[in-house]
Amino acid sequence: MKITTFTDTFIKKLKPSDKKYVRGEGNGFTVRVMPSGVKTWLYVYSFDDKRHEMNLGSYPDVTLETARGRFDDARKKVKNGIDPIAEKEQAEIERKKTPIISDFVTEYIENYAKIHNKGWKEIERALKANIVSKWGKRKITDIKKRDLVLLLDEIVNHAPIMANRTLAYTRKLFSFAVNRGVLEIHPFLRMDAPAPAKVRKRNLTFAEIKALWTNLDASKMSSNIKRVLKLILVTGQRPGEVIGMHTSEIDGRWWTIPEERSKNKQAHRVYLTDLAIELIGDKEGYVFESPVNVGKSLEVRTLTHAIKENLPHTAESKVVDYLKIPHFVPHDLRRTFTSRMAEMGTFEDTIDRVQNHIAIVKAGVRKNYNHYPYDNEKQQALESWEQKLNSIIS
Repeated sequence: MKITTFTDTFIKKLKPSDKKYVRGEGNGFTVRVMPSGVKTWLYVYSFDDKRHEMNLGSYPDVTLETARGRFDDARKKVKNGIDPIAEKEQAEIERKKTPIISDFVTEYIENYAKIHNKGWKEIERALKANIVSKWGKRKITDIKKRDLVLLLDEIVNHAPIMANRTLAYTRKLFSFAVNRGVLEIHPFLRMDAPAPAKVRKRNLTFAEIKALWTNLDASKMSSNIKRVLKLILVTGQRPGEVIGMHTSEIDGRWWTIPEERSKNKQAHRVYLTDLAIELIGDKEGYVFESPVNVGKSLEVRTLTHAIKENLPHTAESKVVDYLKIPHFVPHDLRRTFTSRMAEMGTFEDTIDRVQNHIAIVKAGVRKNYNHYPYDNEKQQALESWEQKLNSIIS
């Protein structure tokens, strides 16, 4: 093999022959010329008494400068007892084991979110819309902190709350990847939220409650949604728990929210007043069944959308104002229940029991000893609230 110093001019002048041939510069840095005219950079070396040819890329796609750099790196590895071809093959094997983002999001939803998060559908929607749409075909190990920073910058300008949620959902996704052995290091730890957190304080006054209750009947909402919104206000329970109500959970005057549907994973008994029973009706199965997905319940986003369609949420909105009160979201009705009950003089601990909050007193030692269900106190509180509510809306 003829040895010479490679230059771009030299490589360009190499012409194909009837048979393949090679030219070397020395120390194993070689170019192979095929009869087809294809020129390939090679590193020819010995390792464990065996001859190896490492493909460094094809010319001119891989320039002389790039090929020489790859050759230098590989040669240093051989000098340090590392076979660069074996190392590359192992890296490719490991890379094949590493999932792309779209596949891993599916794995996360199926094996974690559906099990541990009642709101997994919203998490799935957000991840697919904001993460999979941008990174779907990239390996999860290729995603760096800077990638998420830039992505959140795009979202925060038009949807600051969604930007914060995207950070939270993505951080949890990558924590799951660390736990599954897909990643060694979490790239998003200690990242600050892209938008300042806003604590919602919206709660309806007694006058607004009366206006809402009256105007709901004239709104463009379905009967199901009207009843759900009223029942959230009557019972003080979480919107997601109310819309998922099933007749199998109701026994006479008591509705038991099972632990798998409860936000704090604690089963919870709710007393049903006359008004609550009237709103629930006598339907079998899901009380508030989705008209689109038969056999399944409504979703919280359906409630939120219905409110936006009947109540302007910005000054520029052209939506017809059917409800005649300032804008609110479904969870604000639960906060309204809390605020108005407190205004009536109901003990804070009783309100916590009614709403299944994990109060400070229940988080300490007493939680291991006090198993009294507080059913009487719950019933009295909800009956008092119903009396007040009837006086408001009548």
